[in-house]
Amino acid sequence: MKFEKDETLFSGRLKSIGYAVKGAIKLITSEHSIMVQATIAVIMTVAGFYFGINRYEWMMQILVFGLVLGIEGLNTAVEKIADFVHPEFHERIGFIKDIAAGAVFFAALTAIAIGCIIYFPYLF
Repeated sequence: MKFEKDETLFSGRLKSIGYAVKGAIKLITSEHSIMVQATIAVIMTVAGFYFGINRYEWMMQILVFGLVLGIEGLNTAVEKIADFVHPEFHERIGFIKDIAAGAVFFAALTAIAIGCIIYFPYLF
């Protein structure tokens, strides 16, 4: 397979954006963990409008949405590559997949903490 580099700035960027959108759609429509996280992001967005959170709270909320969904996407990519390279169970592949899942766990804990900081004053 020959690699062809697109030398034009504009058309190359459009192609890159197209691939990224295609990948995001594949993630949202095929991966249950992304579906759950995206649903939570929608619920929290509705909550943000309901409670009238300020612009800084919106920025933090949007940041953690991107953080969690982005790392969840990378975790999915690591898992797919690991399964492709070694389809049967292997202890070292399992270790790699566990580390990637741990990264998602840290991002999710961060999102929960920020959500609590934002919404507890509105709730209590």
